[in-house]
Amino acid sequence: MSHPTRRHIISIDDLSTEELDRIVRRGVQYAAGELEDARPLHDAVVGVLFRKTSTRTRTAFSAGTLRLGGRLITYGPGDLQENTGESVEDTAAVLSGMIDVLVARTAGSEAELRAYADQRRMAVVNAMSADEHPTQALADLTTLMGTFGRIEGLRVLYIGEGNNTASALTLALSRYRNTELYLRTPPGYGVAGHYLERAAVNAKTTGARVEQRHDMDGLPPADVIYTTRWQTTGTAKPDPDWRRLFAPFQVGQAVMASSPDALFMHDLPAHRGEEVTAEVLDGPASIAFRQAENKYHSARAVLEWCTAGGALSDVLSREVVQP
Repeated sequence: MSHPTRRHIISIDDLSTEELDRIVRRGVQYAAGELEDARPLHDAVVGVLFRKTSTRTRTAFSAGTLRLGGRLITYGPGDLQENTGESVEDTAAVLSGMIDVLVARTAGSEAELRAYADQRRMAVVNAMSADEHPTQALADLTTLMGTFGRIEGLRVLYIGEGNNTASALTLALSRYRNTELYLRTPPGYGVAGHYLERAAVNAKTTGARVEQRHDMDGLPPADVIYTTRWQTTGTAKPDPDWRRLFAPFQVGQAVMASSPDALFMHDLPAHRGEEVTAEVLDGPASIAFRQAENKYHSARAVLEWCTAGGALSDVLSREVVQP
């Protein structure tokens, strides 16, 4: 493929509100089976670099590449010469002359991914960094849009660690009008202040509400109750007694009863008996495995956007959310 400029997704904040909504709606179209003949990645080469374990994200982007007509190169944690001291900048300069997209899970800082993206020939997708997991948020919004037919006005209760999934979800949901995100996180394990500040800026335009508390008292009514596993990939807890702090934040039947009509979401992998009980995860309100499948549909939308950019506007006829 010959594109003078690629588009990167390192953070949700790299996307305008219109771009975010277009990608989400495109993911819904893929999930609905409307685009099974689409091959927008014909002859594109996608490199997939994962230094940390992954089931859903790695498979989603790998399968998505192949299904869209692209070609795939996979890199393990020790495959690149960075392992012997080559700089990220030099690695990016080399890879950008050979491949069209790099999907990278480094579990390191956003700055490292920005270094990969500091060129104009290769798109870079953050498949999870230490601070933010933007492709998870895109899959989550695809799930919400596909399930409810809208994102505007939805109420989401997020329970658990304020990790990279929570950070991305905070930025993404606050882009939609009148959404409500209630974060209930253990003391000392909340969403970082700068993400809340960025969400507050969005909320001034959209009327969204983002509230973080560190207790489980008086849970607000919600359309969706969301949790993640307590031990995030590639991280360790600084407090040896952390399980005592997290124990009240388990999602069980009592939590679900606080919003009897709520659906349950989980970014997986799950540890039944820790952050969620088996009765909830495997129960009738759970859409966690539909959410996991939407990783694949959303990944296709991301890959298409990164390589085709504005071409998405030619094939979407639905209205998009206006800032």
